[in-house]
Amino acid sequence: MEFRPCIDIHNGKVKQIVGSSLLDRENRAQENFVSEKDAAYYAGRYKKDGLRGGHIILLNAKDSAYYEETKKQALLALRTYPGGMQVGGGITPDNAEEFLAAGASHVIVTSYVFRNGRIDYENLQRMVRAVGSKRLVLDLSCRKREGNYYIVTDRWQKFTDEAVTIPLLDKLCGCCDEFLIHAADVEGKSQGIEEELVSVLGRWKKSPVTYAGGVGSFEDIKKLYRLGCGRLHVTIGSALDLFGGSMPYEKVLQIVREGS
Repeated sequence: MEFRPCIDIHNGKVKQIVGSSLLDRENRAQENFVSEKDAAYYAGRYKKDGLRGGHIILLNAKDSAYYEETKKQALLALRTYPGGMQVGGGITPDNAEEFLAAGASHVIVTSYVFRNGRIDYENLQRMVRAVGSKRLVLDLSCRKREGNYYIVTDRWQKFTDEAVTIPLLDKLCGCCDEFLIHAADVEGKSQGIEEELVSVLGRWKKSPVTYAGGVGSFEDIKKLYRLGCGRLHVTIGSALDLFGGSMPYEKVLQIVREGS
């Protein structure tokens, strides 16, 4: 297990939000925390602490009036920590190179690959040709419906027909370097992890997987380590004291490095 830091950017500000509350309409979201510091501050902190593989997420749609300010913050963070962080949010073959050139280690993709409820294999291959599988992370963020965890797109607002399963991970792992999976129903709530989802992910052994969503205590980290068989990396957002939460950042790093 590794700690994978995050920088979520919405309306040009570093924020922590309740994931299920995000709406493109009127650029709204239920906010847990809005930082007075810019994205470069957080990227610099992660660089200082030697944390790699974290993610920067642009939470505004490309047609949002706030998109350019959000993008500006993302590029600022990438240039502060070149090669240290991944970036996602509206990534396509047309704009991926700009983010890679700015310093992203990988680009993260969901909506471009999962379209009309299914995997668009042509678009997936376009992404692979554009950046190479070793610089591509597939975001399989999901929400629970009828007993299964279905991948959701467009900033977690649209359900697909694709459930997160071991056969799906097997099918997609050759096209990417890693998976990022937000449990969107509990994202930003700091009230516990999605144990059933974590147990599924922990049984899979082929590629790195980062789990985000619901971690609110050190007991949650221990549970994630146990149910995930020590294989899953973890992201903590709203619960972290860097973002106004109660979990001390330094202690989180210590606990994760000690193997929970």
